Formats: sequence, structure tokens, C-alpha cells
Amino acid sequence: MAFINTILGLFTQKRLTQIDYFKTNPLKVQRECLQELLSRAADTEYGRKYGFRSILTTEQYKERLPVVHYEDISGYMRRMMEGENNLLWPAEIKWFAKSSGTTDAKSKFIPVSPSSLEDCHFRGGKDVIAIFNRLYPDAGIFSGKTLALGGSSEVSKTNNNCQYGDLSAILISNTPFWVNRMKTPEASIMLMNNWEEKIEKICEITIKEDVRCLAGVPSWFLTVINKILEKTGKSNLHEVWPNLELFIHGGISFTPYREQYNRLLPDPKMKYMETYNASEGFFGLQDDPNDSSMLLMLDYGVYYEFMPTSELGKTNPRTVLLEDVKTGVNYALIISTNSGLWRYMIGDTIQFTSTKPYKFKITGRTKLFINAFGEEVIIDNATEALNFACRETGADVYEFTAAPIFMGEGKRGAHEWLIEFKNPPADIEQFAELLDNQIQKLNSDYEAKRMLSLERLHIQIARPNLFNDWLKEKGKLGGQHKVPRLWNDRTHIDELLSMNH
Repeated sequence: MAFINTILGLFTQKRLTQIDYFKTNPLKVQRECLQELLSRAADTEYGRKYGFRSILTTEQYKERLPVVHYEDISGYMRRMMEGENNLLWPAEIKWFAKSSGTTDAKSKFIPVSPSSLEDCHFRGGKDVIAIFNRLYPDAGIFSGKTLALGGSSEVSKTNNNCQYGDLSAILISNTPFWVNRMKTPEASIMLMNNWEEKIEKICEITIKEDVRCLAGVPSWFLTVINKILEKTGKSNLHEVWPNLELFIHGGISFTPYREQYNRLLPDPKMKYMETYNASEGFFGLQDDPNDSSMLLMLDYGVYYEFMPTSELGKTNPRTVLLEDVKTGVNYALIISTNSGLWRYMIGDTIQFTSTKPYKFKITGRTKLFINAFGEEVIIDNATEALNFACRETGADVYEFTAAPIFMGEGKRGAHEWLIEFKNPPADIEQFAELLDNQIQKLNSDYEAKRMLSLERLHIQIARPNLFNDWLKEKGKLGGQHKVPRLWNDRTHIDELLSMNH
């Protein structure tokens, strides 16, 4: 064990030095990143359109190129999927990540270039291992198997050379064979389309393996864990996999699930690392076990800008560069990447917790919030308050969503929460009171509106498997598909409520 870790430490020392370098020279690294991106893409259709060769400063870049959403560049994606090259990036792009940030019927297809695969996504995965090994040189995860829970992969009907699927499936499909030998089960099972059949196969095979590391979305992993405990009759996962000691998680907030994982994985040697690996790129990872925020990765071929959320919706929104960000402020993330995304708004909001080095936490989505009455409740408020209410009452939450109840004649408005409990609280009214009061403490706008125009939030209890049934009906069960936690209208919650009885 010590020998493997020592060898790994020697192989990763150069990379760890590079990480330390960008932590101390962040602005220089980012300026060089932008110039490299512009230089490489200067002769693409997009590069010629905006004159990449004559852009010499970051201000020129911001003035010349617009901030774009997916709808603005979807035509380029369609053309690339039909086989055209050199549109946004100077490479043949055969892979597209089918984005599942929401459950909207309309899918987004994000280009994944060879540069992005190697220099962003795979580099991020290697850095997780390098940093973990530096933090825990005596850990034993490298002597066993990793169970990484991913999605499915499909061949596009528009072009036989073009494939699309969940990002996790793309990574599995392109991972070197020697890396796959360290994972369980084999790739063919992980790429199965039928989610329920895949879970059965995963459980059947991995129960017999020496699994030491888990990687995936916390909510979906609970399905696997509970199925394994049901099959084995064990009370916790360490009784199945005694050498398990790391869970690499991402995709959604871990906060509402932390207590459940503490009970399912009670061994004090268990460690957790959060990552931010989206369809558009790998952006951050947790490098300090005592700090839940993530380090912004600055040398992955991604150039960052940050839009204060107060600018959202404006015709000419203002963005700030890394040197001008402030801690505690909500920013929408704007990226330019080595897959050919230029000043692209990915839809996530973040908040910096530190600027030396640049560390952050994800606070929500630009579209996933409740602001029907001027209360501006974001995901971060919701998950933190929910975790508090669970802690106070001993409850466990499996899934949830919330939406406004709009004001009627003579009626005040409110927020309606639909919650699927794994362990419900003894007193749902007390739970609602705790949840509501905690949101008020976390969000002064909500507190003010509660005084003036809003009733205390309402809670509806979801039947078992309601959210899974809803996702299945939409063809979005499994993988990276997620339930929209907050929504500013009642589209999703009314559909769910109609299925709840």
C-alpha cells in the first residue's frame, strides 16, 4: 500500500507543483489561458467573425464578444453534430455531452473536444487523485476498486461518427483500458441504457469486489447503497466493503444527504471530496478536508468571467474578471473553453469564500430559484435550511422540490415544498416551522416578505418513489438527470402533485 502511494506521489509531484503555481499566480495563468484559446481558435468560423487575432486585452475581448446562452449557439452545435468542423474550435469533435441540468424536454448538446477531454476533464480526475494522495499518503484506495456511477451513451441519429450521452458516459467511453481495470463493474454495464436493470447488475457484481472508492451524484448513489444493503442484509456499507474510505461526489449539494451518509458509512476513516465537473468543463475540486469550498482550477483551458446576479436579464450585462471578484457575492459563471464555448453562461451561480487562493461554493442555478414575491430564495438557502430542520428532528430527505403558491383574491402567497422523506419527522408542522424560520435567518428578503405578504411555507409529503417515477415518465431516470429543487413557477410541482395520489 505504502509502495503504491509513494510511486504515485513521485508521478504526481510535477503536477502538484503546477497547481501550487497557479494558486500563487492566478491572474497571470488566466491571462495566458485566454491568449492561448484565442490563438488556437483564430481561424475558426467564430474566430474570424469576431477577429480573434486582433484581440490583445481582456477588455477588448469583453467588448467584442457577447455573453451567450445555449440558444444563441445551438445552430453551431447542430452543424457540428452533422459533421462540420472548424466552427467554434479547430478540431474534429465527435463527442457531445447531453446536458441534464434541468428536466426540460429540450436537451442541450455540449461539444467535448479532444483538448477538453485530456486537458480539462481527465486532468481534473487525475488532480483529485494527486491531491488526495498528498492529503492522505497512507490511504489504501489505490489497492482496490472504484465504483463510479455514470449515465448511458447513445449514438446520434444525425451522424454515425457523432456520439452523445451523459458526460460520465463519455468519460467512461474514452478512459484508457488500464484505468478501467481499476474500476467496477466493466464499462459495458455502466453504459447500459436501462437504469433499473443497470442498478441490479451493478449491485450483483460489486458486492463481491473490494470497493474502496465511490464516485458520483449523492442522491443516485443512495439508490445503489440501499439496494446493496437490502440484498446483503447488512446495516451499513462498511460491512459489505470494509476497505471503503473515499466518496468523490458532485452534481448536487451534499448538505441534505450528509447525515444519511454518516449513518450508512459510519467508519471514521471515511473521507469525502467534492468536485465540480459539468458537461461544459471541470471547474473545481475540494483540496482541504476542513474546508467544504472548492479550489477554482485555473489551468484546464477554461477562462473565467463572473456576472453579478444583479446583472442577469440586462441587455448588456456587466461581468468582472478574477481580480475583481469579492467574497460573499453571488455570481453567474461565464466561461470560454477549449471546446469552443465563448463567453458562455452555463447557468450555475457561485460565491467565493476566498481569493487567496480562489475558492468557491456553488450556490444554485440562474434559473432555479424562487423569486415570485421578491424573496430571491436560492438553492443554497434551501439546502442549508433543510439540513437544519432534518438535524433538529432526526428526519432524512430523499428528494424535494419547491415552488410558489401565488396570491389569490384575499389570500397571501407562500412557498410549497414537496418532500420525499426516507425517515419522516414525527411532527411535520414542527418541521415546517423550523424550515421556514431557518430560511428567514439565511435570507433577509424572504424574512421581509414573510412579514408583509407571505404565509409560512407549506409542506406536502411525497409518496415513496414519486420523484423517480416522474423522471422515468420523462425518460430521464438515472445518470446525471436531476430534479429541479427550486422553480419560479408551478409547472414541475403540479405535475408531481398530480402523480402523488
